[in-house]
Amino acid sequence: MHSFTEENYLKTIYYLAARQEGEVTTNSLAEMTATKAASVSDMLRKLAEKQLIHYKKYQGVRLTEEGERLALKVIRRHRIWEVFLAEKLGFGWDEVHEMAEELEHIRSEDLVQKLDAFLGYPQFDPHGDPIPSPAGQMPTVEYTKLSEVTIGEEVQVMGVLEHSPEFLQHLDKTGLNLGCRVLVQDVNAFDKSVSVQINHEKTLFVSNEVARNLLVN
Repeated sequence: MHSFTEENYLKTIYYLAARQEGEVTTNSLAEMTATKAASVSDMLRKLAEKQLIHYKKYQGVRLTEEGERLALKVIRRHRIWEVFLAEKLGFGWDEVHEMAEELEHIRSEDLVQKLDAFLGYPQFDPHGDPIPSPAGQMPTVEYTKLSEVTIGEEVQVMGVLEHSPEFLQHLDKTGLNLGCRVLVQDVNAFDKSVSVQINHEKTLFVSNEVARNLLVN
């Protein structure tokens, strides 16, 4: 049996490794978990002793096969709970993450399977993130950041990289929701902000920070 903290570390290492495409540093883990580097090192030693990670001091961290399997199980539970909270209980996409952080540690596989079936076997969570399969496979998605789209190209918003309530609430206010169509009209040469038309209706100026955190296709 693994502690909630251990599960959270495995999940965070998985996320960071996917984003960085390589071994994860102690400093990046400390920043992501808002924990002192010394405490992170202690936890990494524990995970290494359990053969859930490959870890050598000053050389970074990567998950073992068993560590990745456990991380994906936690991520699967988290994202299924997010779908349930949003679709069945009516919570906003800016509210479900923190609740799912608690619910993801309920380890009943029977519960997760029945919840998955009850929801109609969803493929994506409310933020557009793919849900790992029951066998622990993470679906591959090919998305581009809005900041990388060329002028004159029309795309559809598919997901977000930033999950903070403040960011998601900002998207709600501007109308940049999942599924909306976005036509890139111009890119400011100075600050890289983007002028877009949403659903062939209103025109909006999007900051580079927002554009870098919107995934489109």
